[in-house]
Amino acid sequence: MCHECSEGHPASDSPVAGGAAPSRRTFARFLAAGAGLTVLAACTPDGATQLPPSSSPAGTATPSAAAAAASSPTPDSPTPQASPTETSSAPVPSSSAAALPQQHSLTDPASPWLVVNKHRPLVPADYVPADLVQPNVRLAVSGEAALLNSTTAAAAEQLFASAAGDGVTMTLASGYRSYGTQMATYNGYVSTRGQPEADTASARPGHSEHQTGWAFDIGDGGGACGFQPCFADQPAAAWAKANAYRFGFVVRYPWMFHPVTGYYYESWHLRYVGVEAAKDMRKGGVNTLEEYFGLEAAPGYL
Repeated sequence: MCHECSEGHPASDSPVAGGAAPSRRTFARFLAAGAGLTVLAACTPDGATQLPPSSSPAGTATPSAAAAAASSPTPDSPTPQASPTETSSAPVPSSSAAALPQQHSLTDPASPWLVVNKHRPLVPADYVPADLVQPNVRLAVSGEAALLNSTTAAAAEQLFASAAGDGVTMTLASGYRSYGTQMATYNGYVSTRGQPEADTASARPGHSEHQTGWAFDIGDGGGACGFQPCFADQPAAAWAKANAYRFGFVVRYPWMFHPVTGYYYESWHLRYVGVEAAKDMRKGGVNTLEEYFGLEAAPGYL
């Protein structure tokens, strides 16, 4: 989930290695020129000085309960056609979500329904998944970045195999990222650019989905447009957008929903939530986890 990455090649939430990929500053200028926006990219490592966690709801939730609370979107809730400058208050699901047979925690890092964003840090902040494994997929990274939790890894193997069967080659471009890795990257941004700009380029430590093992970034087999806006037009991104839900994944930071998620479109960042929830979101036209579970928007840190 980043535009500047390390591990020997671009990987989400990491700085660029050897200048191979365009910098976040370049991407920010691209957006500024094209849409008058300052980028808020989720894809930089979550590593920095430990910050006090903000309060977040505990317990379990069902999407149907969230939908029942408000069955139609508020007037200022963003839609895929919304203006890039608009903001949003606490969103609600855009359509009623069917009740699922199993409930999961929204705060437990080991839960597939965990929601971590700029308002909802991981607890504990230095959480490490207990079941990290390397999936049997085509890798564009090595070391910890090639790891996922065991559930996500198994689903990723099915996802990649299905894409390959359709003639689309995907690579795992960035998987797990430890708190320490994120801390080092974030602190590097702070020291060179200052914290305000660092917060637009790198997730703070303890606030990244990559640390949970439930998320990873994909690359295209041809290697084009890695962690760049043009990746959305590559075969891997197009296939994932159309098919990832069948394997339990959602595109976590969809187009034009940055007022809700806090991050601009990342067509490469996939998040595992389980097949039932992913299919339910697609069927109901719900684009973000915040909306699906009836949580407040998180455009910036509290």
